[in-house]
Amino acid sequence: MKTFRGSCHCGKVVFEVIGTINEVVICNCSVCTKKGIIHSRVDDDHFRVIAGEEHLSVYRFGSEEATHCFCKICGIHVFGRPRMDPKRNTVNIRCLDDFERILSESDHVHFDGKHHPRDG
Repeated sequence: MKTFRGSCHCGKVVFEVIGTINEVVICNCSVCTKKGIIHSRVDDDHFRVIAGEEHLSVYRFGSEEATHCFCKICGIHVFGRPRMDPKRNTVNIRCLDDFERILSESDHVHFDGKHHPRDG
């Protein structure tokens, strides 16, 4: 299995995704849009923080069901847990070392987070 390594901008938070990334999710919710996040959903057993867990902080808003984990030092959103699938991680693929290749080789799924049914 392939291992993808990623980190925040300052490099204090480092994580790994083990396996394949075949699909990326482009969401139009306010957080993803303003931060420029592109996600890939990853099962817990294929994701691990390998350094800097003490540098992570969590942002929640609205229903406060989803978590947005970011580095306290540089502010970069590295991963989170979506409210629609809280047992999985959504990794910000822009933080992965192989970002451009992953983006070009993956299927792109557009998610309408702006009009999420649980926000209505």
